[in-house]
Amino acid sequence: MKISKEIRIGISFAAAVILFIWGFNFLKGSDLFTTKREFVAIYPQVGGLVSSSPVSINGVKVGMVNEISFVPDNSGLVMVRITVSSDLIIPANSIAHLYSADLMGTRAIEIRLGNSSVGAVSGDTLSSNLEGSLKDEVNAQVMPLKRKAEEMMAQVDSVLTALQAVFNKNTRNNLEYSFLSIKNTLQNLENTTSNIDTLVSTQRTRLASILGNIESITANLKTNNNNITNAIGNVSAMTDTLAALRLGSVFSRLNSSLNSVDQMLTNINKGQGTIGQLLGNDSLYHSLNRATLDLDALLRDLKQNPGRYVKFSVF
Repeated sequence: MKISKEIRIGISFAAAVILFIWGFNFLKGSDLFTTKREFVAIYPQVGGLVSSSPVSINGVKVGMVNEISFVPDNSGLVMVRITVSSDLIIPANSIAHLYSADLMGTRAIEIRLGNSSVGAVSGDTLSSNLEGSLKDEVNAQVMPLKRKAEEMMAQVDSVLTALQAVFNKNTRNNLEYSFLSIKNTLQNLENTTSNIDTLVSTQRTRLASILGNIESITANLKTNNNNITNAIGNVSAMTDTLAALRLGSVFSRLNSSLNSVDQMLTNINKGQGTIGQLLGNDSLYHSLNRATLDLDALLRDLKQNPGRYVKFSVF
């Protein structure tokens, strides 16, 4: 039987379409000739998850995400349909865990097998679990640090405000003057230490001589230790001897003599006795003054007219 050209073209076209559909689904991760089971998982949000995202069990890819849509009850929840091509029995209490597959935020689903003896069948809804994205994890870790940093910045701002209030212009001038004074003081100390160093360098010989003399003196003191001890003993004996004297009677007689002198000075002050008359009566002073004046007049007259008092004769 001869097949017409039109039939051959139709068969080739149909084969090409079937091959294209199979290849397209194969590239999407779907195999038309493999038994498939479809499960549903509900999530509050699925950022980073797309159709054809991988589905794995214990790290082995067993399927892919087939469809992502909203739950029809207008709750805002997201319904994800996943296709599993493996014949592995999936317990009914398994969990569809949504996690971050890489640092770029790509999401994938891992089915964490449960321990139920009843296996899930195609069309069942699996329990879901949502793992925070890397951004969410970073935000969760960084947010407390951010809050602490903000609080610290507020405290630093308060401290800076207080410092600005304290360090006004006068305070800054005083600080500048204080630092200048400290600088001058350090320069003076440096000059002083330099002078001391120069003095020590120039007077090193004299210092060595003085230290030698001090060492000689200490050596002499050490050598004459017995003599010094004897001298101290003699001084102690002398003080003991003086202590043994009857100093009470001596001081009593001295006190009596001082009382007599005091009585005599009192009498003189009162003008009693010859000395008292001389000190208290000014008649003697006037008489001596007149006598001095008369004597002075006599000496002047004698000097001017010596002939009145001395006569010379010539043979």
